[in-house]
Amino acid sequence: MNYRVIDRETYYRKGVYRHFTEDCKCSVSLTARIDVTDLVEYSRKKGTKFYLNFLYLLTKVLNSRQDYRMNYLWQSDELVCYDQINPTQYVFHEDTETCTPVYTTYYENYEEFYEKALQDLEEAKKSREYRLDPAAHPNWFDASYISWLSYDAMHLELPDGYLYFLPIVNWGKYRLENGRLMMPLTVRLNHAVADGYLVALVFKLLEQEMEIFVSRQ
Repeated sequence: MNYRVIDRETYYRKGVYRHFTEDCKCSVSLTARIDVTDLVEYSRKKGTKFYLNFLYLLTKVLNSRQDYRMNYLWQSDELVCYDQINPTQYVFHEDTETCTPVYTTYYENYEEFYEKALQDLEEAKKSREYRLDPAAHPNWFDASYISWLSYDAMHLELPDGYLYFLPIVNWGKYRLENGRLMMPLTVRLNHAVADGYLVALVFKLLEQEMEIFVSRQ
């Protein structure tokens, strides 16, 4: 894990950061449907898992801008930007109706990411423990698939004043709408490091990356 400390005096969001870390500590989240028709079809043709393909593209997008790689280190009172963030995915166990967190490392190379992410999932299926270990995984963001529902809205609460800056991303079951497969996606970021534009940009960048991905594979 590598990061650089951000100088808050020269940070381009200096005023916004001060306001939302001192006066009004809050987060911002958006839920919208994205068209995953082509990525679903690609996954079927290639015999790969849509879930892992989407996770790869999501992680790629979140690594594309420093705004999505920010964190606050309360121990040293530092605003930092990680060189890379990685997804914490989850395995659901039907027998116990519980989840096991899965720490997966992001690799820019798709094939390497896919293979190792799949191995992580298979290994996690052997356990029923909730082995969440944020202290040892500070630059991992939460990526959770709600496979049972194609929802319309979602809101995730964190304690008031809790300066948690890493993204929290959820997505649900896709459904057919006007001949296209539409999937609900929720992106949550702390308002100190992101506003509505930066949250909405995640959706736009994902659409672009999906189009590039299915066209060049």
